[in-house]
Amino acid sequence: MADEKLKNWAGNLHYSTTRLDQAKSLQQVQKLVKGYEKMKVLGTRHCFNGIADSTTQFVSLVEMSQVLSLDAKAKTVTVDANMKYGDLATYLDAKGFALHNLASLPHISIAGACATATHGSGIKNGNLSTAVAAMELVLANGEVRTLSRAKDGEAFRAAVVHLGGLGVVTKITLDIQPTFQMRQYVYENMPMTQLKEHFDAIEASAYSVSLFTDWQKNRVNEVWLKERVEKGKPAAAKPEFYGAKLATKNLHPIAELSAVNCTAQMGVAGPWYERMPHFRMGFTPSSGKELQSEYFVPARNAVEAILAVERLRDHISPHLMISEIRTIDADSFWMSPCYKQASVAIHFTWKQDWASVKKVLPMIEKELAPFKARPHWGKLFTLAPATLQARYEKLPEFKKLMADYDPKGKFRNAFLDMNLFGK
Repeated sequence: MADEKLKNWAGNLHYSTTRLDQAKSLQQVQKLVKGYEKMKVLGTRHCFNGIADSTTQFVSLVEMSQVLSLDAKAKTVTVDANMKYGDLATYLDAKGFALHNLASLPHISIAGACATATHGSGIKNGNLSTAVAAMELVLANGEVRTLSRAKDGEAFRAAVVHLGGLGVVTKITLDIQPTFQMRQYVYENMPMTQLKEHFDAIEASAYSVSLFTDWQKNRVNEVWLKERVEKGKPAAAKPEFYGAKLATKNLHPIAELSAVNCTAQMGVAGPWYERMPHFRMGFTPSSGKELQSEYFVPARNAVEAILAVERLRDHISPHLMISEIRTIDADSFWMSPCYKQASVAIHFTWKQDWASVKKVLPMIEKELAPFKARPHWGKLFTLAPATLQARYEKLPEFKKLMADYDPKGKFRNAFLDMNLFGK
């Protein structure tokens, strides 16, 4: 309904306008872009802040969500930008292919995830945007521009993590690889002393590793190990992993909750896309009553940063559902939190109480300040704009690029104005 407020997935944010147009083709996107002085694209709405908000006009590409072509020889797939990872994954696997990684949830759009440097885990795995080989976008004047890794070099690396500030991405080409099987094991109650002494070895122990903690009792509640099934490699899991005990049943990251919607564990082999995320493809999450924050620190500072956050446990825990710690390889994208640095991401899933969370975030940001922590662009943070800006060495060049692609600021909004241009 026209007067019904639009809101994000979690329901914590009501967008600032209800004006929403649907585009079904590149030509319609061009027409809409040329017709509005200010606008933003509204995707799968998984951001917790106003990065995608508009006070005037939204355009949705929800009906542009198909696979356009698959090049088996080049090992690439080209898709409409609004396609969801879960839909692409099943298509690729049926054709004998896979992506290098997936996020915790498979229900997010490819364009939105790449624009904000969303990630999975693994010391050798870059964030999801590192799979982008080419992208097509509509600029503020309606011009269609295509950028590729092969031909455009630094211009390409500048634009992939674009925060919605350069134009409307309509098409993305991703690197793919031969399909593979994975198995997943979960261990419970790893002493924090083990994490402190063996962090690098723990993170290198599987293709993808996730550590879940509530910061209490000097321990990591759960360790999720996702490994590729390799010929000649036995499927036996050790009963103990750095002091943690092998789980005897499937678990949810929050142990008290049912694991019915989680991906299969217990070492049962299955397709990559049914193990890489934490939650099953067929399960569409409801608008969860939660908030999320996440901070990236250099991998070399991981243990110090984790222990710094743990010192705040009694401030954090009353408002927390669970925290997750993951590793991400370095990349070369100007506005990526992992630009030129392998990183560890410390994630917080909060109870939906912004008044309380807003008081805790500055404490976390202060503890992580020595490591120049960079927040996830689509989640909640309270860093001062000047502090945030100083942590992105290519920001001046990115702002010049925004002015080149969008001279009148058609795609700028309050979030970008404050965090990229504010003082």
